Amino acid sequence: MTRALVVDDQFLVRAGLVALLRAAGVDVVGEASDGAEAVAQAAATRPDVILMDIRMPGMSGITATERILAEAEDPAPRILILTTFDLDEYVYSALRAGASGFLLKDSGPERLLNAVAAVGGGDTLFAPSVTRRLVEAFARPAETPQLSPDLAALTARETEVLKLTARGLSNVEISDQLFISEATVKTHLNRAMSKLDLASRAQAVVLAYESGLVTPGGGSAP
Repeated sequence: MTRALVVDDQFLVRAGLVALLRAAGVDVVGEASDGAEAVAQAAATRPDVILMDIRMPGMSGITATERILAEAEDPAPRILILTTFDLDEYVYSALRAGASGFLLKDSGPERLLNAVAAVGGGDTLFAPSVTRRLVEAFARPAETPQLSPDLAALTARETEVLKLTARGLSNVEISDQLFISEATVKTHLNRAMSKLDLASRAQAVVLAYESGLVTPGGGSAP
């Protein structure tokens, strides 16, 4: 059973989410009304998934995401951002901090439950192209980007898979392009993320753009 923590500063929204999750058999292990409370609850309850409101008084969902992932024991919780607008700089910052995905607040119950199940199972929540559009809209690489020294630790194949991931290709599309199995794609990407100390696929896309490995428009460094 998936263990979930619900974080939202609006009581009625939070109560509605808790009721929906519990009715679907999700074990809601805690609630929080702000970022600081979310950090404390995450440490105390060790949920699998955290539904995190992004804009709250006091500590924001972005800061809370950073704190939770920095302090979490393995396995770290998967953080699902709740937002009003998908192409939003706040969402970008949350993905940059390591959130696993985002969900619009006006999504229906079925979409919400599917999202919790997907994120809890370690899958990507949204089409890679959505992440790419978001990152291209808000990534701010240096005027003369220089590849991160950490990228030198990657093998040629890991680098190739990371580039294609950042360009918005799914694992299936990458496997077709590189003539390798989907499982092998996942292995290369997971190894790359581990070497780069990244918490999510979205965070890997952000790093690829900000480091200059990939540039807006689909180009990539040699």
